[in-house]
Amino acid sequence: ACRLAEKAVSQDHEVLINTNTEDEGRRLDELLWTFSQGSFLPHRLLSEPEAADEGEPVAIGTGHEPPEGRWDLLINLAPEVPEFFSQFARVAELVDTDEENKSAGRDRFRYYRERGYELRTHNV
Repeated sequence: ACRLAEKAVSQDHEVLINTNTEDEGRRLDELLWTFSQGSFLPHRLLSEPEAADEGEPVAIGTGHEPPEGRWDLLINLAPEVPEFFSQFARVAELVDTDEENKSAGRDRFRYYRERGYELRTHNV
């Protein structure tokens, strides 16, 4: 998720990363500071009211509808499709090799396909 967000930001995208829980959001917050030596990806947690929007290209949310924003890419790390996904131009679903995660990923894929969205898969 960190690498994908970094690549998206380098291409001038605004990114919202949706996590399943507050703890996952905080862990991702830590990772965005340390995932790549010598780089920093400006970001903020939407759950922290004191974190004013100062134009950070990445925000981290936890399943709640985000405030009106400028984000055009949603990276979903939650096991279900977030209700607000349709307000984004693009959605990235990351699925690892864990069987439970793969099953949930297939369900989300089916959900999007049944609603007529154009889907592409990438192995990373």
